[in-house]
Amino acid sequence: MAQIGEAQVMQALKTVVDPDRGGDIVSLGMLSGLVVRDGHVAFSIEVDPKRGAQAEPLRHAAEKAVDALPGVLSVTAVLTAHRAAPQAPAQQGHGHSHGHSHGAPKGAPQGAPQGDPQKPLVPGVKAIVAVASGKGGVGKSTTSANLALALAANGLRVGLLDADIYGPSMPRMMGISGRPNSPDGKRLEPMENYGVKVMSMGFLVAEDTPMIWRGPMVMSALQQMLRDVNWGTLDVLVVDMPPGTGDAQLTMAQQVPLAGAVIVSTPQDIALLDARKGLNMFRRVDVPVLGIIENMSYFCCPNCGHRTDIFSHGGARKEADDLGMEFLGEIPLHLSIRETSDQGQPIVVSQPESEHAQSYRRIATRLWEKIGGGPTGRAAPRIVVE
Repeated sequence: MAQIGEAQVMQALKTVVDPDRGGDIVSLGMLSGLVVRDGHVAFSIEVDPKRGAQAEPLRHAAEKAVDALPGVLSVTAVLTAHRAAPQAPAQQGHGHSHGHSHGAPKGAPQGAPQGDPQKPLVPGVKAIVAVASGKGGVGKSTTSANLALALAANGLRVGLLDADIYGPSMPRMMGISGRPNSPDGKRLEPMENYGVKVMSMGFLVAEDTPMIWRGPMVMSALQQMLRDVNWGTLDVLVVDMPPGTGDAQLTMAQQVPLAGAVIVSTPQDIALLDARKGLNMFRRVDVPVLGIIENMSYFCCPNCGHRTDIFSHGGARKEADDLGMEFLGEIPLHLSIRETSDQGQPIVVSQPESEHAQSYRRIATRLWEKIGGGPTGRAAPRIVVE
């Protein structure tokens, strides 16, 4: 199959004329955020917010033009528009006036659900748990990976969705390379390692490629990684959320039936302030907060055993008490946790008998209890790291 490139896509989009402005969408500067990777094409079309849904035929025409190119496997085209000033309080929407998400794999039905609350995006998944933080750099992805592996080690069928579109880390952390297949040309098969099914934008875009996407494209990508991935039957889907309280978080909170959210924070005051924002966001959209984890809770010298509270200690526990949340546990700042994650062999699978791996296992057990689970009746898989 011939490889599709940006030049070919741009040439095809030059044939798409905006009837309101009398020119093609490329020459008019309406095209942005174009990404072409292994036959998958995504872009946004900027329109005047007053046009709203009237610009929908233009999006359809752009999708059709690109879809006709040899070598194109999927097309994601979204409309974006910007208001001069907010028209409603932030909690009433996601900050974009007409960011519609309609991209679907080539050949997929045009009527595919776009976050319809009456039709779950992932019907085979019993529970979806978001792992979130108010700020970056607190070890949320490391926590997500180890919790997913701990749930699998406890005998559950587990998936892991890397929802951090701008900074995907799960391919490296889970030791997975390559890209997912699509046997039917409609749905992608998730990648898998250590008994956990994984999907990430990092499988579709080169590691050093910046994702210069606006909010609507991020939301569209998240919906597709849920709806158009063959997750199969899972007990739990762990979602590694991006930091903050923006479009991605609101998409997951408002359009996905989350069983609950886990907040990850380091102990110091500034991190706890941001963690509180994340917690309050989930509360406002009626998503249960399952508890708080204190990561990098303390440092214990591997040579002399001396303990140092580099980022203070106990702040997350106190925050949980103050907010009436459950404190799920503390994970130390430890060299082996960092090294195993960087090597693609997280500590839960590479050092399963270690104190830190057991901490993740205990937190995973409590999470499963809180989302209505119990004994699975299935033997825990034996995971071997080679």
